[in-house]
Amino acid sequence: MFSFLVSFIPRAVVQSIPLLFGSTGEIVSEKSGNLNLGIPGVMYVGGICGVIGAFFYEHSAGGELNPALGIGIPLLCCLVGSLLMGLLYCFLTVNLRANQNVTGLAMTTFGVGFGNFFGGSLIKLVGAEIPTISLSATSHLYRTKLPFAEGLGWFGQIFFSYGFLAYVAIIIAVAASYMLNHTRAGLQLRAVGEDPATADAAGIGITRYKYLATCSGCMIAGLGGLYYVMDYANGIWANDAFGDRGWLAIALVIFTIWRPNVSIFASILFGGLYILYIFIPTGTDLAVKELYKMLPYVVTIVVLVISSLRNKRENQPPEHLGLPYFREDR
Repeated sequence: MFSFLVSFIPRAVVQSIPLLFGSTGEIVSEKSGNLNLGIPGVMYVGGICGVIGAFFYEHSAGGELNPALGIGIPLLCCLVGSLLMGLLYCFLTVNLRANQNVTGLAMTTFGVGFGNFFGGSLIKLVGAEIPTISLSATSHLYRTKLPFAEGLGWFGQIFFSYGFLAYVAIIIAVAASYMLNHTRAGLQLRAVGEDPATADAAGIGITRYKYLATCSGCMIAGLGGLYYVMDYANGIWANDAFGDRGWLAIALVIFTIWRPNVSIFASILFGGLYILYIFIPTGTDLAVKELYKMLPYVVTIVVLVISSLRNKRENQPPEHLGLPYFREDR
């Protein structure tokens, strides 16, 4: 049993990091009242932008990568691409007051198409027989473990055997939780999501907070796409390879009741449920294996039902979530 946990937990953690980035980014965005269903597309854009930066740097460097540039260039490209997606969403929903649900779904479609187009273009540029792009040198930099991990045995394998982005995800989640609950900016952000008319009357900049929260959330979520490609997938890009991780990240927001610190543990649980079918022997019965794949979604539905029955205010989404704000209605 112990050996199973030592093998299972690190894989669950690796699987959970994209979910943690995505859910943390979405929580920050939703706290401002913006329901961004474009998170799957944002993660896709973040991933492909990082791939584009790493691809051209690797080919220009000729295999001799500067570690700072090898990490920094894909990271910067990912953040810029994700930021542009956040600005586009805010312009449509805040300035033009477009429907947030439709805008988010359109951005998901756009993000996937954007990633597939440029990913396919790079694949053709390389001329590979297999439709993938391999960025092994950059991936090695992102996957480098802490040097003392192997000397700590099972403890090191469970807690210290991950790339630096895994720890960045945890730090961001803790920082976001502290900001939302223990700072003036967090209080004002939550006020914007709960009652923007009252916040506006109190002199809080509604547009500014919505832009900052949504763009920051998109940049955080975009890191999930970068992590998936550079760490989880060993630097290999293949079109349509992200699966439903972006949607799982959105579901995780409901599961955690809009609390980024809870997302750390909930994402590991979801990551474990996501790969549980691999560890449970099902023989040749593929139908049973598909049932195990449903576990994360079943758990989310159960939690949603339970939280609805409790009907506690602290377990509910921001009151103005998904609704446009018209100052004239104040």
